Amino acid sequence: MKALDLSLDGPALTAALIDVPSVSGDEAAMADLIENALRGLGHLEVLRDGDAVLARTALGRDKRVLLAGHIDTVPIADNVPSTVDGELLHGCGASDMKSGDAVMLRLAATLRDPAYDLTWIFYDNEEVESARSGLGRVARNLRHWLYADLAILLEPTSGQVEAGCQGTLRGTVRTSGHRAHSARSWLGDNAIHRAGAVLQRLSAYEPRSVDIDGCVYREGLNAVDISGGVAGNVVPDECVVEVNFRFAPDRTEGEAADHVRAVFSGFDVAVTDTAPGAMPGLGEPAAAAFVEAVGLTPVAKYGWTDVSRFAAFGIPAVNYGPGDPNLAHTREEHVRTSDIVRCERVLNDYLS
Repeated sequence: MKALDLSLDGPALTAALIDVPSVSGDEAAMADLIENALRGLGHLEVLRDGDAVLARTALGRDKRVLLAGHIDTVPIADNVPSTVDGELLHGCGASDMKSGDAVMLRLAATLRDPAYDLTWIFYDNEEVESARSGLGRVARNLRHWLYADLAILLEPTSGQVEAGCQGTLRGTVRTSGHRAHSARSWLGDNAIHRAGAVLQRLSAYEPRSVDIDGCVYREGLNAVDISGGVAGNVVPDECVVEVNFRFAPDRTEGEAADHVRAVFSGFDVAVTDTAPGAMPGLGEPAAAAFVEAVGLTPVAKYGWTDVSRFAAFGIPAVNYGPGDPNLAHTREEHVRTSDIVRCERVLNDYLS
């Protein structure tokens, strides 16, 4: 496999990263390329943990800034290799978040005398359940590598600072019935029909919006999967609706779980996965200084990101990167090349 050329500009390096598939759980080739490229620079301490690659300076600066980005993508949707249409660079992960990874790599290659000591963390398995997170594994195995005065997650934010993040909860709502031959359906009780009441509650659900430090977080509760059925001639006795609740960071995981159970009161509800949100934290001096450097009014982060993990460690953290978050995970995913260039310039100026 061809080595990564860190002398490429940000857009070209992004295209090179897109062209290496790295769906969650299959990031080894990408991690190999990044590790070899960083080791080749010669001025960084580089460490590998599974398919996460870590690098840092040791310049004796008073403060340290950490740059982090995941190297995995959602499943490819016929959008690899990358394509270019004018200023638009298309491909799986273009926005979320290989353009951010490219900016990180460019900064690692070009910042030889930064104002801060710097840490880079490229990690695996962010787009799947939190138990598999590469950053979570790094936190368990190499906690000291996560120390910083400020962490910047290069998630797609359209070049704005997105503060905090929503929490996320996955769960199942199960309905039960009685199995019978479909020709004598009156002898049974159809569990799929009973799931209609679950869907009605979801349709009628009114999510709240919460203003925290000027950042408005919109919640959402949605069905994301439904399964049931035995055979074409059987009245089913079980149906399962999988739900996802994105909650504002003023709720704890326990409060979010209690809320979902209350919404589906009377049904069998099981919580299968949760991750806490993160408050904006813009009052922290390091975060406030970065917001000032970017020069744009910060907004709430819709979605869960690993700022939550840093917040749990008491480390100020923000989301800032190229790419439109609304394009993440779509078949039409793309990034503006000018956004990549601008993001690199802003970060270079801030860190120099």
